[in-house]
Amino acid sequence: MADPTAPWIARYRTLRRPLEVGFWVVVIGLQGVLNTAVTLFDLREAGLLTRWWPPVLWELSSHLVVLALIPALVAWERRFPLHWDTLRRHLPWHLLGSVLFSLAHVASMVALRHAGHALMGERYDFGPWLEQWLYEYLKDVRAYALIVGALAGYRFLLLRLQGEARVLDEADPPPATPAPAAPPAPPPVRPERFLVRQLRKEFLIAATDIEWVQAQANYVGLRVGGHDYLLRSTLAEFARQLDPGRFVQVHRSYLVNLDRIAEIEPLDSGDARLKMRDGSTVPCSRRYRGALDPGGAGKP
Repeated sequence: MADPTAPWIARYRTLRRPLEVGFWVVVIGLQGVLNTAVTLFDLREAGLLTRWWPPVLWELSSHLVVLALIPALVAWERRFPLHWDTLRRHLPWHLLGSVLFSLAHVASMVALRHAGHALMGERYDFGPWLEQWLYEYLKDVRAYALIVGALAGYRFLLLRLQGEARVLDEADPPPATPAPAAPPAPPPVRPERFLVRQLRKEFLIAATDIEWVQAQANYVGLRVGGHDYLLRSTLAEFARQLDPGRFVQVHRSYLVNLDRIAEIEPLDSGDARLKMRDGSTVPCSRRYRGALDPGGAGKP
């Protein structure tokens, strides 16, 4: 199977995590530096700048907390992804998320400011909590929307670059009005190939070439030949399209191809770690260990 992935995309996959972390560190850091400079300039122009460290502490505490909350926002956006078919269902969750984000941001920010002022032998006064929090929320909701929007756009871009799969061989629909003495229904027709669109190109992957499958919000990730391709489906729906004699569930978020398992490493907790032939590892919870037994494939 020829993979049209450009070399720079393959290199990016290996550096994806540090690049993502570095991106947010640079963006939040630059914003913090610029906001601090603007605040100091405004205070000096107004004749209110008597000491430099309080405004620096205030801006630094705010941006450090936002940076610390980025992983939580990533997990929240992954749990409630925003696109056209989920917008109405997930938008209320993001409204709740903006409130939780603001509460965590303000509470942690104020705690850092109290600690900073205490180190300088002073007392920090945040003011009336409800009034101040509402003021901060108006700023936080904009920050929340920008961050979630950036995450959604980034996910959309990666989806186009790494490729999105769809079922190629669809099962024939059942007859609308079966005869009274109809024979037993034939076994379900399972797709043998999947079509992947990537960088305006299309290519096929065989179902037997799938190493493992991972649930990812409204998608499942197909691991094929060291690359990951997304298909819009739940794990349970996708499992019904695979051969149960070959693919078994080993974790609430993973299916594996039994033919692709190289080694099973038991853990003290009763779980296991599956080492696949492509060098990747897949978690196996003890609840699903029976699926790896020769006589119990497919059964938790």
